[in-house]
Amino acid sequence: MAEILVTVDRAAGRLVEQLVVGLRDGIRAGRIAGGTVLPPSRQLAAELRLSRGIVVEAYQQLVAEGYVLSRTGAGTWVASGHAVGEGRALTRPDPAEAEPEFDLTPGRPDLGAFPRTAWVAAQRRVLSDLPHAGLGYGDPGGVARFREEIAGYLRRVRAADATPDRVVAINGSAHGLALGLQALYELGHRVLAVEDPSADRPRRLLAASGMALVGVPVDEAGLVVSELRRTDATVVFAGPAHQYPTGVVLAPARRAELIAWARAVDGTILEDDYDAEFRYDREPVGCLQGMAPDRVLYLGTTSKSLAPALRLGWAVAPPHLAGRLREIRLHSDLGGSVIDHLAMAHLIGTGAYDRHLRTVRRRYRARRDALVTALSAELPQWKVRGVAAGLHALVDLPDGSDEDALTAAAEAHGVRIQPLAPLRFAPGPPGLVLGYAGLAPGRLTEAARRLGTAAREG
Repeated sequence: MAEILVTVDRAAGRLVEQLVVGLRDGIRAGRIAGGTVLPPSRQLAAELRLSRGIVVEAYQQLVAEGYVLSRTGAGTWVASGHAVGEGRALTRPDPAEAEPEFDLTPGRPDLGAFPRTAWVAAQRRVLSDLPHAGLGYGDPGGVARFREEIAGYLRRVRAADATPDRVVAINGSAHGLALGLQALYELGHRVLAVEDPSADRPRRLLAASGMALVGVPVDEAGLVVSELRRTDATVVFAGPAHQYPTGVVLAPARRAELIAWARAVDGTILEDDYDAEFRYDREPVGCLQGMAPDRVLYLGTTSKSLAPALRLGWAVAPPHLAGRLREIRLHSDLGGSVIDHLAMAHLIGTGAYDRHLRTVRRRYRARRDALVTALSAELPQWKVRGVAAGLHALVDLPDGSDEDALTAAAEAHGVRIQPLAPLRFAPGPPGLVLGYAGLAPGRLTEAARRLGTAAREG
């Protein structure tokens, strides 16, 4: 731990606030560098002749604001990325010289929430139980225990029609998408429909499939199936439970229409179930696969629920595709990590995965509330929607707003945002997509304040 210089005036009162300001200013100015381990609360309280409770409360406030991190047994230390450097204004960092202080890029979970202890314990347990023969190449579709646990979990939580023989382990949803598209191309599919707007990264993967892409509009009830019927598509990529980026849920009537379309054209629905675990203000929504298991290739992943670094997910495929997906895995990479598959199965089987999801769901809800409240106060003319679930908010900007100018102005104030226009096929009203999972509530409030400043300057 490091010695730090911070002073308080005990006669002036508001001691917690004084201590928070003193530490925060030291971090911002770079005097207390990122990674610095702060003194234990008892030690700092003794040095400043304060009660330990005052120091504990100050540390907790700085944790909430994202300036420091804390973990039982590891102490409290300064997060990186807050120092502004000598001679530079905090509110106007040079984007050419520094990363934005507040990154609202959507699609990123709180990586600090990864359950390291539970994951390590799961790996140790499965390694202790794994026979030597189990360390060889596993089933290219995933070890049996993994497929069994995933099938049971999806039946229980997503109302899926999942059986172990139709579950295929994948290295994240992008990998599953690539496998599925290869199999579908081999079957003769040549035109692929994509929701408009939609995420740009999956769209790049879709474009690499060799199929022609067509955009199909999304409205308040989800994918407009009547417009899908006007295309030559026989495959559609959609997010029925939580469309990205609008956040809408595919309405029951539209679900029936979409399944009827798939049967009529002998087509396949690629269901992207990327963040269905995180719902806040609505009842759970079952997956589309449970309604038409013969027409839906379902893709799920731990990238949002645990961490992208795991590269771990699952596909639930119709029988005529499941075998082919396993064959492709066998001849391309011999399958995934047996140990990781078993660790994930252990987390599900022991209830640790469910407990983790309940914990992060509460955290993300608090962060969503903080962002929505702050935007409402700072920018009441912005309409925020799509926040009943997921890890991002869609913002409808006032007519005539310049997305590019606002994005540049926000960057100049240290806030990174995602404009809506690059996610569209056809032009549409201006908007933003803001991710909130990675920042503490206090940091989100400050990010919204800076966005307000950037918008008013523009």
